[in-house]
Amino acid sequence: MNIRILLGVLGIAAAPLAFPAVAADNAQTFVNKAAIGGMFEVDSSRIAQDRAKDQQVKNFAEKMIADHGAANEKLKKIAGEQKLEAPAQPDAPHKSDLEKLQNTTKGFDQPYVEMQRGAHADAVDLFQSYAKDGDNPSLKAFAAETLPTLKMHQDMIEKIAAANAGMPAIKSASTPKPPAPVPGANSFTETQAKNHIEDAGYTDVSSLAKDSQGIWRGQAKKDGKSTSVALDYQGNVFADEQ
Repeated sequence: MNIRILLGVLGIAAAPLAFPAVAADNAQTFVNKAAIGGMFEVDSSRIAQDRAKDQQVKNFAEKMIADHGAANEKLKKIAGEQKLEAPAQPDAPHKSDLEKLQNTTKGFDQPYVEMQRGAHADAVDLFQSYAKDGDNPSLKAFAAETLPTLKMHQDMIEKIAAANAGMPAIKSASTPKPPAPVPGANSFTETQAKNHIEDAGYTDVSSLAKDSQGIWRGQAKKDGKSTSVALDYQGNVFADEQ
């Protein structure tokens, strides 16, 4: 809700995004992931307001705080009405990312942007999945209403990343899948990488490690057969042919 990356730049003040990688199984799971992702966006963006150097990044962080802050309050209200409990604090992985940001004294903008790219990819997946197949009408409506804002945030942060790093943006739904993993600064955490690979139909994902090109590589099973797998920074999953 999962550079999922500190959740800065684009994802602070708006509702969290998530794709199949963080798809919600039920209403409480959705609330947990959306709330934690939203808190991460706001908290990481508050750090960015003080530490970021680039004005675009600062502006993005300000918008994250406003948008995600409002979405977080709305989610909390709906969760209460539905007799569900919204987490009051980030989980351990997000706390760790926040600590990394807080302790970054030089070159803050790049890790924040990468965290925001990953966070918004996860948020879009989560909200998109729940808006389509969620089990609670009120939360489904919230996910559907929030999704366009999350996609807008994702587009913003991708443009910032491309401008600042000269990197191509993360693929969109209309972007053809490349023939091989695309090298690039990978914003996915190990957990997020595992989730994306599982969403591509693989099971028993193990031994994940990020190589020098920013590509997550590991082992998995599909159709009962063991295979090597790879995940690039765009979210493309491949049967790994090294």
